[in-house]
Amino acid sequence: MNAKTNPHLEFAPPAQPGFRRAWVIAGIAHVLLFVALGLATSWKTQPQTLQAEAELWAATPQAAAPRLQEPPPEPEPEPEPKPVAKPTPPPPPEPDPVVERRDAEIALEKKKQQEKKKEAEKLKAEKEKAEKEKADAKRKEREKEREKEEKAKKEKLAKESKAKEEKERDKKKAAEKAKAQSEAEAARAEELRKENLKRMQGLAGASGGANATGSALQSAGPSASYAGRLIGRIKPNISYPGDVVGNPRAEIEVKVSPDGTVLSRRIVQTSGNKAWDDAVLRAIDKTEILPKDTDGRVPPVIVLGFRPLD
Repeated sequence: MNAKTNPHLEFAPPAQPGFRRAWVIAGIAHVLLFVALGLATSWKTQPQTLQAEAELWAATPQAAAPRLQEPPPEPEPEPEPKPVAKPTPPPPPEPDPVVERRDAEIALEKKKQQEKKKEAEKLKAEKEKAEKEKADAKRKEREKEREKEEKAKKEKLAKESKAKEEKERDKKKAAEKAKAQSEAEAARAEELRKENLKRMQGLAGASGGANATGSALQSAGPSASYAGRLIGRIKPNISYPGDVVGNPRAEIEVKVSPDGTVLSRRIVQTSGNKAWDDAVLRAIDKTEILPKDTDGRVPPVIVLGFRPLD
């Protein structure tokens, strides 16, 4: 029988191997069972002897003798069981081409399933590996960004620290400069104080007359050309754009230190034109230091006169 004669058997379940042999063995076993049961129950069907009883009456009561008891029959020996013949194994069934083809298809399908499973596991492993590499790349990128931020932060802190140090240094320099200026001013004030003290100490031995107004021990004054030199130094610094009626004179008292630095100035006689007086004062401030006389000294107090047209 093949698939061409019975096409519906191609999809039927395969026949179980040894099916006929099992039926033969089961039948032989049932026959032997029935034979054994028949032999075991045959001894109970033997015929039994009938017994009768009679009562006898006597003039004098007498006890009856005991009834004769027949010995029980000996049990028949059980028949020996007949040896059971071993069943002859049926010949092996011929291979069914349909079953063989089905088994081949099942084996091929199992092989395909195993290959698909291996391929899926391979793809899963590759995917996990790619995800792990991607995660490692992101982690390294984050570490680089963090290192970059830390580096920028350190650089910023270094710049701030450097700027702070420079600021402190500049502040220290400014303080030192202010201190030096203060010390220089204090030194100039001390020199002026000593000069005034000497002048005051020399009043007792002054050689001037009763009407003298000087403060030196003896008459001494600048050279004839010194005043002109001072005016020539100051006048270029006068800036006066207005017109002056006439040629008024403004007299200015200037106090200087021994090195010629202008300490103060004031108007002792106004010119009558405030704008001209202010221009002369600004020129003196702009000059700052006056030149020394021919003897190398600078009078502490000098009165200078300025005219617009001179």
